[in-house]
Amino acid sequence: QRPKTVLNGGRKRLLTIPSVPHVKDHPLMGIQSKKNFINTNAANVIMGVAKKPQPICVDTRQGNKYLLETSGLVPKYINKKDYGLTPKYVIKRNEEVKRAQEEYDAYVKETLRQKAMKRLSDEERESLLQGLKKNWEEVHHEFQGLSVEIDTLPKKIHKERLESQMKQLEHDINIIEKHKIIYIANK
Repeated sequence: QRPKTVLNGGRKRLLTIPSVPHVKDHPLMGIQSKKNFINTNAANVIMGVAKKPQPICVDTRQGNKYLLETSGLVPKYINKKDYGLTPKYVIKRNEEVKRAQEEYDAYVKETLRQKAMKRLSDEERESLLQGLKKNWEEVHHEFQGLSVEIDTLPKKIHKERLESQMKQLEHDINIIEKHKIIYIANK
């Protein structure tokens, strides 16, 4: 036997290959076996377990047939031990979604708690009411000081602005007088 280097997948490997026989070397001759192969094969067939035929399905009168297992007519997956169970990745995903929802709810709750409304005290309410009435009187005094004749566009715009301010102040004063308890949102 002689060693020989062979490239196998880009790598060199050293293989031992049997050497070529010499001219003087002769094979062994005259060795015979006493085994009766015909009887041995017959005994194996008789004693062996019969091979189970593959289930097939015939779908036409001409005898067209195909394997029953690949046809989809045999229940294949319902015999599995994990049939009908929720897969692990779905359970994990649902837990992640639930945890994210809980975190979001906690965040919303915290922000609402921080932005909770505070109640206005009676003294603050009275001072607010007095300040609104004072502002209304100032705007009303300015409105009374307008000229009777409004002939230009700037005069008309100024009058409308003063009227809207007085209307808004009257609305605010009415709301504060009507309600005894007032809540203010924290920003």
